[in-house]
Amino acid sequence: MTEPKRDQGAAEPTAPPMVLNAQNEAQFVETAIQLAIRRGEFDNLPGAGKPIEGLGTSHDPDWWIRRKIETENLSGLGPPALLLRTEDRELNGELDQLGREEDVRAVLEDFNRRVIEARRQLNGGPPVVTKTRDVDAEVSAWRERRASGR
Repeated sequence: MTEPKRDQGAAEPTAPPMVLNAQNEAQFVETAIQLAIRRGEFDNLPGAGKPIEGLGTSHDPDWWIRRKIETENLSGLGPPALLLRTEDRELNGELDQLGREEDVRAVLEDFNRRVIEARRQLNGGPPVVTKTRDVDAEVSAWRERRASGR
């Protein structure tokens, strides 16, 4: 008996494409990772063999957004809780640039208004823990810093 002649242009039958589901998704991902390791795609990555910077130094649930903002040198972006904390840290320096008490009071009143407004919003995100500032006490401290030349 002779074998039937094959059509030279016919393609070999192929397996149907794999359909990902809950049962095989983890297996698929693990296989893809192992293949990438064998190909050397994870070799010589930046930071390989070094500890992750800042890991374990303190508990900050917003570390990832803070790091992104710092590495990308972004400003004015992020949840109000983070923006207000950053502004609170830098507020004395901003006040020291002002020359009039009325301007200092206006900046402090605006800051306090935004802190209170952020506390009232229920949009999710990290809680607002920034405290409002006592305007009279801050103005007195501003006057003292100006008098001492700092």
